[in-house]
Amino acid sequence: MTVGKATASTVIESEEQRDLRAAVARLGARHGAEHERAALWAEAGRLGYLGVNLPEEYGGGGRGIAELSIVLEELGAAGCPLLLLVVSPAICGTVIARFGTEEQKRRWLPGLADGTASMAFGITEPDAGSNAHRITTTARRGADGGWTLNGRKVFVSGVDIADATLIVGRTEDARTGRLKPCLFVVPRDARGFGRSLIDMELHAVEKQFELTLDDVRLPADALVGDEDAGLQQLFAGLNPERIMTAAFAIGMGRHALGKAVAYAGQRAVWDTPIGAHQAVAHPLAQAHIELELARLMMQKAARLYDAGEDAAAGEAANMAKYAAGEACVRTVDQAVQTLGGNGLTREYGLGRLITASRVARIAPVSREMILNYVSHQSLGLPKSY
Repeated sequence: MTVGKATASTVIESEEQRDLRAAVARLGARHGAEHERAALWAEAGRLGYLGVNLPEEYGGGGRGIAELSIVLEELGAAGCPLLLLVVSPAICGTVIARFGTEEQKRRWLPGLADGTASMAFGITEPDAGSNAHRITTTARRGADGGWTLNGRKVFVSGVDIADATLIVGRTEDARTGRLKPCLFVVPRDARGFGRSLIDMELHAVEKQFELTLDDVRLPADALVGDEDAGLQQLFAGLNPERIMTAAFAIGMGRHALGKAVAYAGQRAVWDTPIGAHQAVAHPLAQAHIELELARLMMQKAARLYDAGEDAAAGEAANMAKYAAGEACVRTVDQAVQTLGGNGLTREYGLGRLITASRVARIAPVSREMILNYVSHQSLGLPKSY
């Protein structure tokens, strides 16, 4: 029985990527589902896994999102996903590495790479949802060149354990008067930067917060990148976010599938393992196929992104996130059904995945918005909004 540790197809991966996958799988196996998050994060950082996608000159591994997605997938398959991998090195690290000043790179990238620092990401707002053009968090430039931020954000992961949050705000274009998106690094202890815990029915170490920015004053160098290229820089971070969410979903699905296959092979009724019955075996086989197909799209998206093909990567990243989210939800559901009553016991740890798997459908962008994207951008159909 190979599901649970060897179901990751490595045919199209390089030898180095296969070695990385095996090494991270061993790390995940040592920590397991009952892991202590801080200990796992620290060890992954020391081993160079957290910053495998960041530039070598700033302490990273010099690889890409393809390698970072392997790290998250394998940890998820072992039952110990590090959700902050999606935002700290993948979104924030990528944006700073591509668009930050030399000072910003030296300030943040080494810590993001070795795990001694981390960064959250705040974009979603109560009234904006997936529409980045309706973001109301605003940034005003002062006479001294600094910035003052005001606004609200919701569903921001890990703010309490992150050193800073990369906030998406909007500044006024001096030529047109229109608001344009820009990115700002807001330290956790900045005056006027408040957070409140959102009470979630979700079992995760990384908690969700609502943020308030009440006249948060920042120095001029808090702005990341070019003020006039904010939208381009924003999407440079959102594509890795979708790829990493796909990795998160695939890893979770593999974890659930591994438990279901092991149970179906051992649980005997009338002296026959239940896995011998096609009504049990076929849905599990289908789940395995769907997870493998989702991984192929994720790998395509990661390769396109790492090759600098942002436009093509955008389409593939959205498709990968959609496919992985759907496969994860169906796999978890089938795993619970395979175990019957045991699927809802703490002993097997599958019940809590029912809620967690929905995250891959909902965040960071809903499957409905992805279908909108594909129908408009890929198929050329007209918009309804």
